Amino acid sequence: MNITQIKYVLEVATSRSMREASTKLYVSQPALSLSIRELEEELGILIFERTNKGISLTEEGREFVAYAKKVVGQYEILEDRYLSKDSDKERFSVSTQHYNFAIKAFTELVKKENPDKFVFSIHETKTRQVLEDVGSLKSEVGIVSFSNESESVIKKLFKEYQLEFVPLMRRDAYIYVWNNHKLAGRKEISLEELSDYPCVLFDQSDDSNFYLTEEALGDYDFKKVIKSDDRATSMEMFATLNAFSIGSGMLSGDEAILKGLVSIKLKENDPLTIGYITRKGSALSVYGSSYIEELLKFKEL
Repeated sequence: MNITQIKYVLEVATSRSMREASTKLYVSQPALSLSIRELEEELGILIFERTNKGISLTEEGREFVAYAKKVVGQYEILEDRYLSKDSDKERFSVSTQHYNFAIKAFTELVKKENPDKFVFSIHETKTRQVLEDVGSLKSEVGIVSFSNESESVIKKLFKEYQLEFVPLMRRDAYIYVWNNHKLAGRKEISLEELSDYPCVLFDQSDDSNFYLTEEALGDYDFKKVIKSDDRATSMEMFATLNAFSIGSGMLSGDEAILKGLVSIKLKENDPLTIGYITRKGSALSVYGSSYIEELLKFKEL
């Protein structure tokens, strides 16, 4: 078993067919199939079920992929740290759900520390990916939230990924609309009044479980839904389709991309607890500690 074979399995697992995976990997389909079969023989398990309709992971395959993601993640961290052309530069990485205060804290960190040579990263991403990034130490710090409904499930995932959670704030549910929306002047509104407008949700990809949504009221059956994983795209939906999204009500005039939005308190409340996560037992770097200092400036609890 080698790292190339493991990467092959992960690519096939996320592709619709062996042909699609081979194209992405720049390897012939027969060579890809042979490599995976050799790995299956070596391990003594069947990773993929092959039928005339395509391929799918077996039960053993799903378990293998879960471990494989961690192995590849750690390997890529080692590659980046010791083999890349930037190996002599200071490093720091954050993964976060879509919260502007997390970005603000990051920019303040860069301005404050500003080493001579550095490669710093901030990943605005999906809930599961934030947990995986911090659990694998791809990122030192992550920003996540959960509602009352999802609290027990998310805390179980914290334990699974060996993460420590520190709460920063607890926020009531608000909606965001563009400032020319006919409802923009309201102080409070119900979801029933919004039923004719599309709700924009951050796309969690294959995470069908609503407990992994980063919005409040994750189990609500919205009549019209647009899923997006890009901030600018979401803003376009607000501005041109009279769409709305659900958030914590935190809007800062400093961010140009948010200047067109207004927030309205929701009658149906599902408070979000928002905080940061770190890997249990892992010592923070100077930059990790400095970033948390910046986050604590937003602490309300």
